[in-house]
Amino acid sequence: MVLTISVLTMNVWGIPFISADKDIRIEKISEHLVTSEYDVISLQEVWSEYDFQKIRDKLSKKYPYAHYFYSGVFGSGLCVFSKHQIISVFFHHWALNGYVHKIQHADWFGGKGVGLCRLKVNDKIVNFYTAHLHAEYDKLRDDYVTHRIIQAFDTAQFLENTRGNCSLQILAGDLNTEPNDLAYRILLSVSGMKDSFVQNTEVQPYFATSDYINNSYTKVKNANGKEGVRIDYVLYREGNDSVSNVEKYEMPLLEKIPDYNISYSDHEAVHAKIIIIPKKENELFSSGVDQILTIQNNIKNLKECIATCNQSLKTIESHRCSYSLMAIGLLVILLNILEISPSYGFKTVYLIIKFLIISLILFLIFMATIWNVMEKHGILSGKLAMQITLKNSEIIMENINN
Repeated sequence: MVLTISVLTMNVWGIPFISADKDIRIEKISEHLVTSEYDVISLQEVWSEYDFQKIRDKLSKKYPYAHYFYSGVFGSGLCVFSKHQIISVFFHHWALNGYVHKIQHADWFGGKGVGLCRLKVNDKIVNFYTAHLHAEYDKLRDDYVTHRIIQAFDTAQFLENTRGNCSLQILAGDLNTEPNDLAYRILLSVSGMKDSFVQNTEVQPYFATSDYINNSYTKVKNANGKEGVRIDYVLYREGNDSVSNVEKYEMPLLEKIPDYNISYSDHEAVHAKIIIIPKKENELFSSGVDQILTIQNNIKNLKECIATCNQSLKTIESHRCSYSLMAIGLLVILLNILEISPSYGFKTVYLIIKFLIISLILFLIFMATIWNVMEKHGILSGKLAMQITLKNSEIIMENINN
């Protein structure tokens, strides 16, 4: 039986008190969705539970099944709406998830990870995943490249280990990585997922889902002289007994919101329609050449990831030494100023200075000990898992060559 499923993914940019025109945009996005014919919808950056309930109430008749993935301090921001029954859910929290002290980035407080909704589509099981990888705040000096690589690899392992007997796996979300970036390559090579944009047989223009030059929220300085970047995806993997085809791929909300002349979000929505057809018996085995190329790419990508992890571990050790030395230096200063007896007019200032120094010392000790160990263990966890996958891939390659 042919299985057809229509998917929409969108980062709605729903940060309370920060995202511009949030309430208007959430309302108009809901209006579009309620008149749409999608089967499953994945939304990211729905950071307010109130906004989720508002969208859910609007869509409840057409999309009776919905789930919000709670996590972290603010919630993961991930939610799914479906016409088809959600029979089970699971959220996998990433071990490496940003920096607690970089409050302006706030990724750590979101408790990011990958969510799974198992859907019953007719008599088939579809594993529908949604994720939002760590943002890239500065391309020239990316402090989070290792975070995204490990998150991508972790997600790929989660996809592989939860595959089971499903007829189709779909991952939809803002992955914050461009095609050809290492995080993108490792995610696809380890999981076996396909990019619906690449698989679409229609001749396509250059699609940009973020920093799109015609988006009302794109700043000229961020456009980089091109249309933007593609970082929002619908990835999929059919079962071993099936073949697939991407019948449709589009960005359905490129036009401005009527009467407001603003875009629906700072990201563009992506819609993909995927068709799964059972294979004939003589088509069940894939080409040996394809398998070899896949394994070779996997080995290359894994080695590059492990090298990046090693470099990050060296940086972490350097940070530990820096934080420790700064804490010792401030402690020496504190011990010296304890003997000072300020005049009456300066006592308050003196107490404030002591409080600030003590607070900074405690922060530096926290960063040099607890946080440093947490980050180190997060990277080591991902690195060791990569090494196991690499070793297995190399063994398979040796067996093929022999």
